[in-house]
Amino acid sequence: MASASVGEEEHNNNNKLILYSYWRSSCSFRLRIALNVKGLKYEYRAVNLLKGEQTHPEFLQLNPIGFVPVLVDGPAVIFDSFAIIMFLEDKYPQHPLLPTDIHKRAINFQAASIVSSSIQPLHNLNLLQKYIEEKVGPDEKLPWVQGVIRKGFTALEKLLKEHSGRYATGDEIFMADIFLAPQLHSAYKRFNIPMVQIGQVHLLISLIYFKVLYYCWGKPCRLEKMHDVVFQTSVQVE
Repeated sequence: MASASVGEEEHNNNNKLILYSYWRSSCSFRLRIALNVKGLKYEYRAVNLLKGEQTHPEFLQLNPIGFVPVLVDGPAVIFDSFAIIMFLEDKYPQHPLLPTDIHKRAINFQAASIVSSSIQPLHNLNLLQKYIEEKVGPDEKLPWVQGVIRKGFTALEKLLKEHSGRYATGDEIFMADIFLAPQLHSAYKRFNIPMVQIGQVHLLISLIYFKVLYYCWGKPCRLEKMHDVVFQTSVQVE
């Protein structure tokens, strides 16, 4: 991990956003999408969770709870992906991440909350390694995660099916999409859940995933490639 301190270094970069992130963290993934949707340039500083870099004293100065992501914007140091996205929305209003319609805003908040409160925390690294694997058994990790994700996406399907357009809550990328895409990525890339098992709206959700990835990785995904990935029946767990 690049050295970090809350002090002169961050204050001397008043015009530069700094993102402390881990490549496989879905919470960090949300931030990379949000920053790119808003067209904001940032410096990427990797924090290797598998090596325990999130527990180093210099990182704990930035986030005492020891989680990624952390965003530094001049003197402001913000952690928690939901809080960071709301900060970006308030400070950088270009390409809004929330619709103006108050009901659609509430739908976005609900979808983001389902992902960030009822799905992702139940398969994070600490829970899987320090509780499920050690206390229950290593063979129980994958069934646990798959059950959590299927339950969450059943709820998301019911929530979104009356509100979707080109994306989850209309024809623009909003907060719901930014939370959905990384969770879908984890579902089939890490935890072996084919998209055809997500629900009746799996095609819509999968389209959302690939469209949103355009903003994260900076290159479009061809539809034929999307079809091959989405409808494969099994995926190697990383």
